Amino acid sequence: MVLPGLGPRRDPQVAAQVRAWVLAEIGEESATVLVTELTCTEPGCPPIETVIGLLGTDGQTQYKIHKPLAEVSQADVLEALRSA
Repeated sequence: MVLPGLGPRRDPQVAAQVRAWVLAEIGEESATVLVTELTCTEPGCPPIETVIGLLGTDGQTQYKIHKPLAEVSQADVLEALRSA
């Protein structure tokens, strides 16, 4: 099923793996990590991107990886977190 603004149903195990990579990298087990896949309709934007929302003691941060969730690797996550 596809909902407006959202891509096809994502695999919860893949999202959980991405979340685990984020938590391991930041070393803050109490942080809230939201992982979602969105479609983008803005010019120059990739058709599907993975968005990681991080809610921690320092506030809220958002990271975007310009590929579908199923294609995101640990290296992609680390690069996104380190480049912000």
